[in-house]
This record gives sequence, C-alpha cells and structure tokens, in this order.
Amino acid sequence: MIVDSAIYRDGRRTEGPADLSDALDEARAADAGDAFLWVGLHEPTEKEFDLVSTQFGLHPLAVEDALRAHQRPKLEVYDDSLFVVIKPVVYEPESDTVSADELMVFIGDSFVVTVRHGESAPLAAVRHRLEAEPDVLKHGPTAVLYAVSDAIVDHYIDVGAELQVDLEELEAQVFAPSGTGDSTNSAARIYTFKRQVLEFRRATGPLTSPMTRLASAGVPFVHEHAQPFFRDVSDHLTRVNELVEGLDRLLSDILAAHLAQMGVRQNDDMRKISAWAAMAAVPTMVAGVYGMNFAHMPELHWAWTYPAVIALMGCAVFGLHRLFKRRGWL
Repeated sequence: MIVDSAIYRDGRRTEGPADLSDALDEARAADAGDAFLWVGLHEPTEKEFDLVSTQFGLHPLAVEDALRAHQRPKLEVYDDSLFVVIKPVVYEPESDTVSADELMVFIGDSFVVTVRHGESAPLAAVRHRLEAEPDVLKHGPTAVLYAVSDAIVDHYIDVGAELQVDLEELEAQVFAPSGTGDSTNSAARIYTFKRQVLEFRRATGPLTSPMTRLASAGVPFVHEHAQPFFRDVSDHLTRVNELVEGLDRLLSDILAAHLAQMGVRQNDDMRKISAWAAMAAVPTMVAGVYGMNFAHMPELHWAWTYPAVIALMGCAVFGLHRLFKRRGWL
C-alpha cells in the first residue's frame, strides 16, 4: 500500500495530484526547479506495485527483488533508476534477539520510491526530519537516500551497544565462580547469542560495498557533491562492522573458555569420584578377606580381632583422605 506521496519543491512539501503519472509530470516540469516526487510503500502487493513500476519505468529485475524481499544489501544501477537495498535491524530487549527487515530505495529522474518490508525501517521519522530541514531536502532524491542510510547505520550503532552490554552479562555468567551462577545452559546461550550476531552481520557486512560506491564519484542519479556525506555513513558502517567482528571473536573465545572450564570441572569430578572409590575399596577389601570361610585364620579366635580390624579400616581411610586432600583431589 502507498503510505505517503508528496512533491518536494525547493526542499518544501507540496501536495501534488493523486495520480502518480500526473504528479511525476508536475515534478519534472521545466518550471519545477529541483522538485521531485517521493512515494513510500509498505509491503505492496504485485498489483499495487505494477502501477508504480509502470509509471516510473522501474526495471523488472529490481521490481521482482522489491516484491519478494529476502535480498542482501546491494546497489544496482539501471538505465532509468538506481536501486539500493538496505536491511534495518531491530533489537528486542525482552528476548535479547536481533531481527532484520528490508528497505528498497529507487532513485531516478525527479523521483524516489521507497519500499518497506517489516516494521523497523524508520522512514516516517526520516521524512519528518527532512521536511524540517529544507536546506538538505532541496538537494533532491540523493538527500533522501543519504538520510535513510544515515538513520539506519546510526541505529546499527545503537544495536551494537545493546549487544555489547548483553555480551558483558554473558561473560560474567560464564566466568562466575563455581556454584555462584547458572552455568548449565551457558553453551546454549552462547550459541544463541552467536546467531544474533550473525543476523546482525548479514545486515551490516554486505552494505559496505554499496556505501563505498556511493561515497565515490560517478554513480548515476547521485548528486555530485554528496560523496562526503556518504563517506561519513561509510565510516560509521566501518565502525559497526569492526564492532560486530569483535563481538563474534569474543563469543568464540568465551565458548572455547567455557568448554575448557567444563573439561576442568569434569576432571575435578572424576578425581573426587576416584578418591572416594579408593577410600571405599580399602575397607571393602579388608572386610572381604575376613568374610572368607577358611577354617584356619589366625585372628579368628583372638578376642580383639573385630575392634582391631575396624581400627585398621578407619586408619587406612583416614590416611587416604589426608593424602587426597593434600593433593587437591577432595
């Protein structure tokens, strides 16, 4: 569905004709100056988007990508338009999950078409901010692409900060002293967190190439003086990618440390079990000897045999306990 449609002339919003073809003609009129038409759509159907693609002459391959979604961030240049795919992300603090939506931007001669899939793309806020800054908006469709990219990449930084906090909490849990934290599901939490970081990386990593191209000269339908602004967005994106790389590396280190901890704890448990088994084996052996039904055993008719054997068992167990305790097995 069409969420919003307006003509912007000299950076200020003006309501144009309801028909998209008439509105585009008005924006391209000789006396329109730097006017352009901005049409925003949210999860359009094929029938709804056919009307838009026909009026604006959008390339069929780009139209197919915009309808089906599930695209990687990319930049495609066609004869009559520029097609950019960006993946906004949203962080859910209640479930500590990261999810990515999709935003497609078409830029052409005096028009911008934005296609939004999902709920996380901040287009309404971007449009309102641009309408409050006519000096920026008067630069045409390039200003819209820059503002959208800048808003999404800045939100990446916020999401990265939230993930950093979650990682510190997970790290504190994994390395908590034995018995003071719930480490039974630490490995599962680490793997789950790693999947969230992977989802984040799928949105930020592939976007590097499109932002680098936009920051260089010679991209059609992009204002010739816009390179410094896209270079700033590219710098922020580089910072985000470095943060994601650091998160992924730390998660791998935490997982390795957790598995090493589990191995050490299992070794400690096995040593304790072995020590207790050894202490139980000595009295068992002595009792087994005296439980044999032999006719000639010298101690059988001695009055102090029973207390002596009990004392022997106690001394042997006590000696083994002291030995294992000194060596750290107990």
